[in-house]
Amino acid sequence: MLREEAKDGGSSDPSLAGVPLQALPEAEGSAGKSVWTDSLLQVRDAWRIPEKEAPGRLPPMCPLFSGSWGTRFYSGSATLPKVEGTNITGIEEVVIPRKKTWDKVAVLQALASTVSRDPTAAPYAFQDDPYLIPASSMESRLFLLAKKSGENAAKFIINLHPKYFQKDIAEPHIPCLMPEYFEPQIEDISEAALKERIKLKKVKASVDMFDQLLQAGTTVSLETSNSLLDLLCYYGDREPSTDNHFQQSGKSEELEEDTGENGKKSKKADDQFGVTWRAKNNAERIFALIPEKNSYSYCTMIRGMVKHRALVQALNLYAELLNNRLQADVYTFNALIEATALNMNEKSEDKWNNILELLKQMAAQKVKPNLQTFNTILKCLRRFQAFGRLPALQTFREMKAIGIEPSLATYHHVIQLFYHHENPSKGSSRIIYDIMNEITGQKFTPKDPDDDMFFQSAMRVCSFLRDLELAYQVHGLLNTGDNWKFIGPDHRRNFYYSKFFSLLCLMEQIDVTLKWYKDLVPSVFFPRSQTLIDLLQALDVANRLEVIPQIWKDSKEYGHTFRSDLKEEILMLMARDQHPPELQVAFADCAADIKSTYESQDARQTAPDWPANSLNCIAVLFLRAGRTQEAWKMLRLFRKHNKIPGNKLLNEYMDSAKASNSPAQAIEVVKLAGAFSLPICEGLTQRVMADFAISQEQKEALGNLTSLTSDSDSDSDISEGI
Repeated sequence: MLREEAKDGGSSDPSLAGVPLQALPEAEGSAGKSVWTDSLLQVRDAWRIPEKEAPGRLPPMCPLFSGSWGTRFYSGSATLPKVEGTNITGIEEVVIPRKKTWDKVAVLQALASTVSRDPTAAPYAFQDDPYLIPASSMESRLFLLAKKSGENAAKFIINLHPKYFQKDIAEPHIPCLMPEYFEPQIEDISEAALKERIKLKKVKASVDMFDQLLQAGTTVSLETSNSLLDLLCYYGDREPSTDNHFQQSGKSEELEEDTGENGKKSKKADDQFGVTWRAKNNAERIFALIPEKNSYSYCTMIRGMVKHRALVQALNLYAELLNNRLQADVYTFNALIEATALNMNEKSEDKWNNILELLKQMAAQKVKPNLQTFNTILKCLRRFQAFGRLPALQTFREMKAIGIEPSLATYHHVIQLFYHHENPSKGSSRIIYDIMNEITGQKFTPKDPDDDMFFQSAMRVCSFLRDLELAYQVHGLLNTGDNWKFIGPDHRRNFYYSKFFSLLCLMEQIDVTLKWYKDLVPSVFFPRSQTLIDLLQALDVANRLEVIPQIWKDSKEYGHTFRSDLKEEILMLMARDQHPPELQVAFADCAADIKSTYESQDARQTAPDWPANSLNCIAVLFLRAGRTQEAWKMLRLFRKHNKIPGNKLLNEYMDSAKASNSPAQAIEVVKLAGAFSLPICEGLTQRVMADFAISQEQKEALGNLTSLTSDSDSDSDISEGI
């Protein structure tokens, strides 16, 4: 994403690299820069790293791997003496290390790199008892929850009775497999006992021990007092929850937008934050009792207040820190930026100005921002919606200018800001292309908790833009190096691959789509019913309906047996047109299988419901495959469930009766049409009179049906006239 200089005398400042021209702010004032840009430039000048202090720093937009294919990099810790004749121009000196230290798992990683994924096998996490291997998203979730629950139960028993689990058979020693001691061993009242309780995360016991030490006249050291503040602020002055949070993993992303422009939070967001900051709690009391507070004490309290949404108190305490001529660290500034953005009593522009003021204070206190600083700013700007787009681009530009490499979370926040709720602003559709051109081929390492959200948001935008080439680019980045580890938990992986595969069904050739289907399902994800419907529509467009029986077989395996929308789509595609006899037989078998699912569903439901379209399609498929006996039994279901048969189906029933020369069956068709007072009843009666030899009694019965139908039609006409 290389920025060209503006045609009309634009600035050649290298800090503008990486931002598209259309995304740069408009010139304002005589200086040609906005107030925001001036503020950020002042902050950047204080943060800028001189070249002599960072000789190995690459330019902001320099590719990650700029060497040729034959270049190898060696450690420079041990060099050999310089040999004469090696400093010839054009000849690179090769430095060979005296010793190479391998990682402990280097051999295992090398072996793992030689084995590719088996597309026919279940994911490794589910490879246990073959009977228990899940076949749907719901089953896979239950499997993982049960597995995690079993692990927690085993840990509980081991930690409850540690004396029975002292034998260590692992070589080398694996600490996490051994019992953990959660009960304090030091009984006397001492600072060592307080430290032990803090280490064991015993909140109430730690507070009680601290109070006992003060009552005994023992002075607690500042370091221990700060450790106690850490414990209290992290858990909000409550005991750590013993509940398993496995089910709640990955939910914060869906809730971070619950605070709107007016600052009102939903009950859902309040429940997610859980513990709230109580006034005059033990953390505030102990903080007040510390005689000589240092910066660490203030920073701990501020971060704890922001974590538990005591935003006003956090900002007031920061003002007190400044009054005491102390300095905050970068993590505290990150929390203050979040607190400023969450303040519900200010407008977006005021919040942004306050964030700029905090950045100026960071520069004045010579606090270097880190990656989380800029990611926090970008995440907060997402709350400003359209207002935050221009500041986001300026923030991203300044981030690159001071030499901080963005993480996947950085790009995720930018994408979410410009493609919020699939409603991109005018001209913002190029942002995703600039991002992908910059990061394609890079190998990322975890740097931010939100890194695993990038691929989900990127594929969502690809699906919205209907850009298959871009989707392939995103998927190629996912499969570069170990980037696949950023796919996220199970529900995010399913979302990513569902969007990717739906886009393939919409825009890719059918043979390629089917190859992707075999490669991804079920070894990577379990398809939803809508995903299979998208595949069916792709088969319809490509005229490959012979694959439908296999899709129905797969849908049963993946737990979609009772999905009415999927079954109706399958039946509609099979019954819409005439097909060769062999294919009609396969379709009839598939229809019979679907019919059995409706019958089994009837047995489980108190008020069964057969869709009229499904009844029509099943009957048509039976007739076309020559399964006349089953087809004629379907007529009873129309009466039983009070569903109206279609004219096309009634004509096919009449053709079947004529082929078997059965006047009784033909009359049954006329009776069914007359029972629902269908307009086609008169035409069917005339056809019976012309094509079949019927008795006088049968003629009278047909005449009565015709007269009843005519009377009902005239009554309906009168009611419509009234």
